[in-house]
Amino acid sequence: MSLTNVFFSEVFGTAMLILFGVGVVANVLLARTKGRGADWLLISFGWGLAVFIGVFVAWRSGAHLNPAVTLGLLASGSETYAPDVPVTFASTVVYLAGEFIGAFIGAVLAWAAYRKHYDAEEDAGAILGTFSTGPAIRSYGWNVVTEVIGTFALVYVILQFGNTPTQVGPLNVALLVVGIGASLGGPTGYAINPARDLAPRVAHALLPIKHKGSSDWGYAWVPVVGPVIGGVLAGLVARAF
Repeated sequence: MSLTNVFFSEVFGTAMLILFGVGVVANVLLARTKGRGADWLLISFGWGLAVFIGVFVAWRSGAHLNPAVTLGLLASGSETYAPDVPVTFASTVVYLAGEFIGAFIGAVLAWAAYRKHYDAEEDAGAILGTFSTGPAIRSYGWNVVTEVIGTFALVYVILQFGNTPTQVGPLNVALLVVGIGASLGGPTGYAINPARDLAPRVAHALLPIKHKGSSDWGYAWVPVVGPVIGGVLAGLVARAF
């Protein structure tokens, strides 16, 4: 499969992931939505279903949807990222670019779907919370630890699944994400994906949203560095054992 096809597969899949993921948080947090005030469990299931949808959309490229997964596969010593897609510098860059661009597009689409509700919401924290993660207790070192652990669990278990892109594979990954959200999501909001957090945060900074306030760039490095470390560690452990 050509790298062009890989790129667009990852763009479309990651865009759908973020559209549904940001969308469920917007439905819970924003003013005057039908889902206003629902609980954390809905958000966890919503993100799980978002992954389920994204994996099916991006099945041709192996549905990484996440730089931590791509880097985990690289660290694991895998010779391919997907059938007929060898691990090379060029293919790695294509995966990462597709994931970040797709995440940005998905965030913009979610904003468009909830445009009037973003305009009606006056809580800057709630607005930012639909786009990106933030810690319940701000402690950068421990926030990184949380993201490392959550991403390690995600990538290591995916590697044990065999990174299956069809049949039961997407359901396994979706339920895994629900489990991580329910069990490990409380401290940081479980980014477990650098593209999932950084690209929507950029969208938040650029979009014309009333009352949006700061994009909290002081925290933005945590949901990038933590998942990268966790993904690479998972790949190394999978390679060793």
